Amino acid sequence: MGSFLGRIVYRLSPRYAARLGENLRMSGIASDEKEYARLLESSVKEAGKSVLELIPVWFDGEITKKVVCDDWHVAEEVSSAGRGIIFLTPHLGCFEVSAHYTSQFLPITVLYRRPKLSWVEPFMLSGRKYANLAPADLSGVRRLLRALKKGETVGLLPDQAPGAGEGEWADFFGRPAYTMTLVGKLQKATGATVIMAFAERLPKGKGYRLHLEALPEKEITPAELNRQIEKMVKKSPEQYLWSYNRYKVPAGAKPKEESC
Repeated sequence: MGSFLGRIVYRLSPRYAARLGENLRMSGIASDEKEYARLLESSVKEAGKSVLELIPVWFDGEITKKVVCDDWHVAEEVSSAGRGIIFLTPHLGCFEVSAHYTSQFLPITVLYRRPKLSWVEPFMLSGRKYANLAPADLSGVRRLLRALKKGETVGLLPDQAPGAGEGEWADFFGRPAYTMTLVGKLQKATGATVIMAFAERLPKGKGYRLHLEALPEKEITPAELNRQIEKMVKKSPEQYLWSYNRYKVPAGAKPKEESC
């Protein structure tokens, strides 16, 4: 059903289709036209799945039983040492289920941005009761800091375009993208460990495999952040949300050529 929905939306929305195709092509991931066509078709289907799977992820209390994580010891070791964890879940695979799974073992505070469609918000809030939600403003950042200083866990979408003054320009798949500086600031202020998380969507509705990787203990600059996201996306490029407007210029921010 998700694959079918993805194909329908792709055909009915030229703007959506153009952005998805352009972002995928310009990423340079596809080695040739044949590979590009294969990835494009797969990405369209996976995008549809990402929409329909929100229903069970938000409202099926048993959904976490369909998640396999052979890497959980990575988070367990950090937590046992009393250190906070910054989980980074890019727009890759089922990023919603990553926090849901984590909440079974550790308290998690997730940075939350209100959806553009107001009618979606009540469903989103209801479906994310497993997490402490922090608004994407100064008060929310303070909540993240408090949680990390208590040795708890926070979750962020690291490839979400930040607002003006909250990011720096850094290359992402060879193109300048306005990238958040929040990760590095939180890390520096709290000494937290940064862990990349990717909930791989398994075929035929069989569930998810959650992959975790702790990043080196050094400051995560916007350039390094994008490099790590690229590394993860390359593992399963068809499951990345290429239709996301990653290269937009936030209102009030200067394009890279004007920012020097």
